[in-house]
Amino acid sequence: MAEKRKLFEEVQTDTRPEVQTGGIDRAKRGARGAIRIWLMVLFALVVVMIAVGGLTRLTDSGLSITEWKPLTGALPPMNEADWQAEFELYQQIPQFQLQNAWMELQDFKQIYWWEWGHRQLGRVIGLVWALGFVGFLAFRKIPTGWTGRLVWIGALGGIQGAIGWWMVSSGLEGTMLSVASYRLAVHLGLAFVILGFIAWYVLLLGRPERDLMQARRSRDAKLFSLGTGWMHFAFLQIVIGALVAGIDAGRSYTDWPTMGGGFLPPDPLMLEPAWRNFLENPGLVQFIHRMTGYLLLAFGIMVFLKSRRAANRVTAGAFLVAFIALVGQIALGIYTVISAAQLHVALTHQLLAVALFVLILRARFHAAYPVPQSVRG
Repeated sequence: MAEKRKLFEEVQTDTRPEVQTGGIDRAKRGARGAIRIWLMVLFALVVVMIAVGGLTRLTDSGLSITEWKPLTGALPPMNEADWQAEFELYQQIPQFQLQNAWMELQDFKQIYWWEWGHRQLGRVIGLVWALGFVGFLAFRKIPTGWTGRLVWIGALGGIQGAIGWWMVSSGLEGTMLSVASYRLAVHLGLAFVILGFIAWYVLLLGRPERDLMQARRSRDAKLFSLGTGWMHFAFLQIVIGALVAGIDAGRSYTDWPTMGGGFLPPDPLMLEPAWRNFLENPGLVQFIHRMTGYLLLAFGIMVFLKSRRAANRVTAGAFLVAFIALVGQIALGIYTVISAAQLHVALTHQLLAVALFVLILRARFHAAYPVPQSVRG
């Protein structure tokens, strides 16, 4: 006969069922912190790449290397004979024959190092991405849902390398003295696309997945939509700025707020066919860049005023910082014009464009995933 248990007899504690956590907790978290640091390194390298690319363009160094050798081109000329061979290749292109025929070997070396450094940075970025991705993949440290995102960054980097050569090749034939401005705009635009994806992923990895899913319920949909529009508007202005740099349009008219004493530059449609003026006419291209800048400022003011009504103070603060950067960029753009796009001023203008783009993207992120705050805000 089975022994009866006492009413208040303690039962064994080792038979309690194990608490099952939710799907988010069971998901593969991976090395979010380490991947975030790796992406931040890639972000910094891309910013440096943009800066060196700007200097390469401003110093007219982009055509100094006339061949695309992704592997063997990593080594610069190692002796005088190698230098002479590179110089002879450069002497065969229109830029040397029509513009730089005065150059000696020592002059050529100065522009060569800028272009070589720009290409070398591209190789370093590709290597850092490949080593990081393969390492995290091999040790199974990539969080659930992140493999495709990380592959996407690498794929964009590979496409960027091909577009870089497509850009350079445009200046090696005919009567071209530099690369085609529209190809330069595509090249710079893709650099900002890559930078934007990396920045967004860094922001996502900066918070746990559970927090992101909870924050998404409080999304400020209207402000997120405005932030998206603001980001794309700024991107358009950056691409137009590349067109300006591609034909040195920033030095064509140095008066402000007028252009050549009037609202419109003289002969805005002097080229045939007419569509060429929007890409190759320095006066018209600079005019478009100016007008787009004014419109961007007006749109930024509207977004900023809307953000003042945001319930979340962190989100409102992010939009405030982005707006301050926009005002600074507009002021610096005006100074760039009146200073005839001096090297250091033009480079600072380009780097502030990077900061502005990322700050707008950050504000957009905070609208999508508001930081939790107390009831009092």
